[in-house]
Amino acid sequence: MKTYVFDASALFGYLQKKPSANKVNELLKQALDGRSEILMSAVNFGEIYGVILREHDKERAVTVMSALQSLPIRLVDVTPQRAFHAAEIKSKYRLYYVDSFAAALAIENKATLVTSDSDFRKLGHGFPTVWLKA
Repeated sequence: MKTYVFDASALFGYLQKKPSANKVNELLKQALDGRSEILMSAVNFGEIYGVILREHDKERAVTVMSALQSLPIRLVDVTPQRAFHAAEIKSKYRLYYVDSFAAALAIENKATLVTSDSDFRKLGHGFPTVWLKA
C-alpha cells in the first residue's frame, strides 16, 4: 500500500479550493478506499490551526480543524526521537523546523511527501514527492 505524508500546504490548497485541491481529493479518496494511507505530523496539523487562527478567529479555526479530523489522515504525534530527526533534517537541508517534521515523517515511513512548498526542493530529486500546484 502506498503511503503519503501531507505537508500543511496540501491541506491549505484543499481548503482554499486551489488547483491542487483535485489531486488532494484524489489521494483522500484512495485512502478512504483503503488503497493508500495518509499521514500527517501533529506539528504540521497545528500549523494549519495557527494560520486560520491568525487570519480569522478561534471559532473558525476550531470549526475547520474539527472538519479536517473527519478526513482519512492519521495524525502522528511528536516524540523526542522524531523531534531530533526533524532537527537533523532542518540543519542538513536548511528547512524551516515545522517543514522538517513532514520530511522526517516521510523518511521514517518510506512515504511520498505531498506539498506545494518549493522549500522542499532542497531535499533533492531523489526524495519522493507529489508536487502540487500552488
